[in-house]
Amino acid sequence: MKNHNSNKVSYILVADRISILFKPLRKLTNSSMILNMLFRVRPQKSRYFLLFLAICTSFSVFMISYPIVSCISDHKHSLIHINRKFNQRDTFINLSTGTTEEIWKQPDGLGYRPCLNFSQNYSSSSISSGIKNRFLMVVVSGGLNQQKNQIIDAVVIARILQATLIVPIFHVNAVWGDESEFSDIFDERNFKETLKEDVHILSSLPSTYISKRPVRAPIPSNVSEDMVRTLLTKEFNKHTVLLIRRFDSKLSKILNPDLQKLRCKVAFHALKFKPWIENLGKKLAMRMSAGHPYIALHLRLEKDVWVRTGCLPGLGKDADEMIVSERVSHPELLTGRSNNITFRERYMAGLCPLNAVETTRLLKAFGASSNTRIYWAGGTPFGGENALEPIRKQFPHFTNKWALADGDELQHFRNKSSILAALDYIVCINSDAFMANHGGNMARTIQGHRAYFGHKKYITPNKKKLVRLFMDNNNNQMNEKEIDDRIKKMHMDSMGSPVLIKTSKSHMDVTAYPAPACMCSSSVSRTSI
Repeated sequence: MKNHNSNKVSYILVADRISILFKPLRKLTNSSMILNMLFRVRPQKSRYFLLFLAICTSFSVFMISYPIVSCISDHKHSLIHINRKFNQRDTFINLSTGTTEEIWKQPDGLGYRPCLNFSQNYSSSSISSGIKNRFLMVVVSGGLNQQKNQIIDAVVIARILQATLIVPIFHVNAVWGDESEFSDIFDERNFKETLKEDVHILSSLPSTYISKRPVRAPIPSNVSEDMVRTLLTKEFNKHTVLLIRRFDSKLSKILNPDLQKLRCKVAFHALKFKPWIENLGKKLAMRMSAGHPYIALHLRLEKDVWVRTGCLPGLGKDADEMIVSERVSHPELLTGRSNNITFRERYMAGLCPLNAVETTRLLKAFGASSNTRIYWAGGTPFGGENALEPIRKQFPHFTNKWALADGDELQHFRNKSSILAALDYIVCINSDAFMANHGGNMARTIQGHRAYFGHKKYITPNKKKLVRLFMDNNNNQMNEKEIDDRIKKMHMDSMGSPVLIKTSKSHMDVTAYPAPACMCSSSVSRTSI
């Protein structure tokens, strides 16, 4: 990890209490007598005295530079925790070998820090100058992170239209059945306060407008700022209250710089979980860590994932046939780049989730050992515990939120998928490293969060290259070290370093890749939010 600020100071915190092996100095009761003894030296002995004095002085300087600390410590806790204040990043050194654990090495953040410098034109166009009697209502759907993406876009659309945004309504998903509302999950007060200079937000329609029926406004795919303004301004000229729904990812990823910054402001500052959810999530993270580093995995191994991706779980013939049968019964569930390719073609193209065996092999190549602490987030995997057995066998310290909870701490939330997802999210963003076995909204959201707040390690598996490697190994029988070396080489640039968005890559979301749109390098003057 490169230090981009040489004026900052690093310091070492020792995990265990370490005693200093110095006895306290005795109190000098007669300093004058000692001085007399020092200076009343016979001439013939003076050269020995000077030699003695030189040795003592050298030893004192050595002790100041290299203080002795106790080396007696439980080998299970033999970690020195180095916390570099300049980037709030952690490195862990194994005292038994003196080497840095490779899996905990953090990426080079290239000096990027959060930086939301809105233009003078944006700042001068305050919401007080907005158009009155324009109210925008939005209904967001899907899982928690999908809902977050829609809320972000709703704020941006309200800003474009200079309309008052009504706190988003959560659609009850037929799959999860969670009836939670915005204020049950997010800190509504913080949401309004953080965005008070950007968008006017109300909890509900004013009483004088409740009788007015909202008019649904359709949003086309990949709609631009100008298109939003053109289409919806016409509607607002005819109606006071507009309703938008089913607009996930329909707003263009390429907007003007101020609106891109607004996206980041909503994602990383305005959308905070309720304080009690934050506190519970941090408790789980502390229990997971217990003074040690840990890696968080987002494992997408649920039945619907295998059905929707057109892939097979690799749990045996019966399990594969069950997934194929489900897919035939519900062809509308199949998603992906093409519905007309076979399972093998999907697998070879890197479009399938890594299963437990492949995930285990990847972790081992990155340096994970039987002592590595692993937190896994996600729903119940297809195949139950058998699907996780390969990981659990190699990594005994493999656990999730249910195992970390005290007693019935989480029992009240079994049917609250959004709260459970929020807890997973908090534990994941507090981990020392993160990896997802497949893409998705949660993985992208966590990627952006970890990048924005310091580019903490985020491993992006190169599934296409991994598949080829695994297939080659079946034929060539490479040894373990050769496999490890090839895996590490193919992921050198996939460890969470800044990926700078190019305007030509419209699919790259600024909330997943916040640099440089929402971040500045340390060499650039900036005002952080």
